Amino acid sequence: MDAMTWQDLQEIQDLKAQYFYWMDNKRWDALRRVFTDDARFEGFPFEMDGPDDWVEGLSSFFTGVTSQHRGTNPRFQQVAAGQVRGVWSMTDHLTWEPGTKVYRGIEIPGMYGLYGYGYYEEEYRRTEAGWRIAFMRLTRVRIDPLVDRKGPAPEYDVPRPTLDWIGGV
Repeated sequence: MDAMTWQDLQEIQDLKAQYFYWMDNKRWDALRRVFTDDARFEGFPFEMDGPDDWVEGLSSFFTGVTSQHRGTNPRFQQVAAGQVRGVWSMTDHLTWEPGTKVYRGIEIPGMYGLYGYGYYEEEYRRTEAGWRIAFMRLTRVRIDPLVDRKGPAPEYDVPRPTLDWIGGV
């Protein structure tokens, strides 16, 4: 088995950074490209069968949602040549208009979002196009619902992400 290289680890970390960036900025075509064609998914709040269906489910769920995801403290283990498993600590902050979403079937009056904490358990495969995510499981250790916001969130005059700052889509 060929040993993982520093470059392999850098490419996998960059792949995961792309995943978060494309998801939070709702660039669905770009997000789809981080997965293998036979990728499998577990632990998400919508049903899916394969990466196309997963991206469609996520884009539907994220309609009207502002999100910010963080992945930190990755750990990696090579399981075969061209195959690596990883675990990332994760946090996410999702917001939406009060009363427009129900998360995992639990309706909470005045809920306008959540803070979530958990892990991504993933498997990466080296393909002709580079490293891709072949399996992704979202686990949760805590979900804090956001409720009872008075009035709309303020609109701050801040710069927005430059989506092609590093390598275009």
